[in-house]
Amino acid sequence: RDTVVEAVDRLSAEGADGVIAIAPQLWVGHALADTRLDTPLVVLENGFDAETERVTGDSREGARKATEHLLGLGHPTVWHIAGPSGWTSADQRLTSWRSTLEAAGVPVPEPLFGDWSADSGYHLGRRLSRRADVTAVFVSNDQMALGALHAFHEAGRSVPGEISVVGYDDIPEAAHLLPPLTTVRTDFAEIGTRSLRLLLSRIDDSAPPPPDSLVPVDLVIRASSGAAPGR
Repeated sequence: RDTVVEAVDRLSAEGADGVIAIAPQLWVGHALADTRLDTPLVVLENGFDAETERVTGDSREGARKATEHLLGLGHPTVWHIAGPSGWTSADQRLTSWRSTLEAAGVPVPEPLFGDWSADSGYHLGRRLSRRADVTAVFVSNDQMALGALHAFHEAGRSVPGEISVVGYDDIPEAAHLLPPLTTVRTDFAEIGTRSLRLLLSRIDDSAPPPPDSLVPVDLVIRASSGAAPGR
């Protein structure tokens, strides 16, 4: 927290006209809120304060699309490898996954928490691979999905024949995994563009109003997701 405050204070002292801060964790957002910065501030990837200008991908919508996609393929439920607690995007995806399952009237499995790394996805994937009732997994980012695919292959669980997998982010490697990964695409370039436009509009009151700060996401369907076994 002290590091965040010191960094913002330094920018303010150096006469910055505005600040764009990447704050993926809630505590970073709270630290920024406590700085009482006089210059315009735009926060990326954080939802800590309704009055704070922020730009982010729509994690709730992305998780809903991923979960509904798997349910639509006939899977009885969808398991979830979540990101670490306290990260805004991870918490939002977890909440949306759970509410989507509840709205569909299907069982809600206990989520498994990773740390965004492929290694954590691999270890959690090994746990899931031992369960015959696991047929669909939504993973909170593509790196963990990569590790889960490795674990399922190692355990002899066919993807998507026995287990369907959907990731999140659409990293450049996602299309070249075996099988190519179904994932939720976040337009990071658009997030950057909107954040800059938003900041400029706050610096210059004559600038046109910025677009919606919640950037839409797209489900990219590839070969890692398929019909539930037996369908």
